[in-house]
Amino acid sequence: MEYREISEDYSVSGQIQPEDVAAIKAAGFKSVICNRPDDEQPGQPSADTIKAAVTAAGLTFRYIPVISGQMTAENVEDQAEALDELDGPVFAYCRSGARCTNLFVAIQQQKG
Repeated sequence: MEYREISEDYSVSGQIQPEDVAAIKAAGFKSVICNRPDDEQPGQPSADTIKAAVTAAGLTFRYIPVISGQMTAENVEDQAEALDELDGPVFAYCRSGARCTNLFVAIQQQKG
């Protein structure tokens, strides 16, 4: 599992598996956000499956699905609210990490 650090408290990756959660925790992350809708691709683990692994590891989980290519203002608001509320650093994932990155950039532009 590879991830990209976007800021000191926010990193992104493509789809993770339940067995990746131990490495996420070991890397020091406190919270996980799923930005990928369930059933986007056959065989992907559901948000609930990942949530179970995340919470079992003692981390916090948030599900904010974003349809690929259709990011909304509500998605940006929900992500910003989550980042305000969750303990960091935060690990966010989607199919490739792009939606997670785009959300973060949009939040920074709103703050700017």
